[in-house]
Amino acid sequence: MFDLTGKVAVVIGGTSGLGKAIALGLADAGVDVVASSRSQDHVEEVASQIEASGGRTLRVLSDVTSRQSLQALHDQVLQAFGAIHILIYAAGITSRVDTLDCSEELWNDIMNVNLTGALRACQVFGKTMLTQGYGRIVNIASLSTFVSFQGVAAYCASKAAIGALTRSLAVEWGDHGICVNAIAPGIFPTDLNRSLLDSPRGYEFLIRTPTHRFGKVEEVVGAAIYLSSSESSFTNGEILTVDGGYMASGVNQ
Repeated sequence: MFDLTGKVAVVIGGTSGLGKAIALGLADAGVDVVASSRSQDHVEEVASQIEASGGRTLRVLSDVTSRQSLQALHDQVLQAFGAIHILIYAAGITSRVDTLDCSEELWNDIMNVNLTGALRACQVFGKTMLTQGYGRIVNIASLSTFVSFQGVAAYCASKAAIGALTRSLAVEWGDHGICVNAIAPGIFPTDLNRSLLDSPRGYEFLIRTPTHRFGKVEEVVGAAIYLSSSESSFTNGEILTVDGGYMASGVNQ
């Protein structure tokens, strides 16, 4: 089970944080992985790690705010490997600001990367998966897909919408051999949230998590491998939380 040898995956936002951990985890599972982002240095670094583990990859930059950029990424991967079986969308940005002070420009920037970027990627890569009659799409959602947090209204709205987009695509594409799911990570210290977790408010997240610790990025890999595999063929439209029990927890102190 979970033999992914010979599969081809594209991990957008796959050169840092959870995306990087998933890209390297898929490579260790035998997948040919292309981890792409806007950073040449980060793309080179992850590609070198994939090659060091014996995997095949490409070094391709991409910008999720540009459909042309995502199409170019798709075309280069398809030309090199002949198929694209797995898409992981892990790109995301946030900004902590009171909602009254959140400009429309900031709101639109966050939506453009977190939500519309995911739509672009799913459209570009999903078209090929529909032609193939097979595909696995995994979007990275968030706890804020289900609950909201103070000072990040745009981020929360974008991630709630990721849940709706995931379910909508699952409904549309489920009878074409394509499963569309999402992973909602709990509290994982990454560059995106480290400053918040290092502040006194980080303790609030810690006491809500029954494991009484934050996650390690490697702990999301198993869920990604499952949702990327043929064994997930009847798992469709699911938002899988990997959160140490955060969503199961009430007031515990």
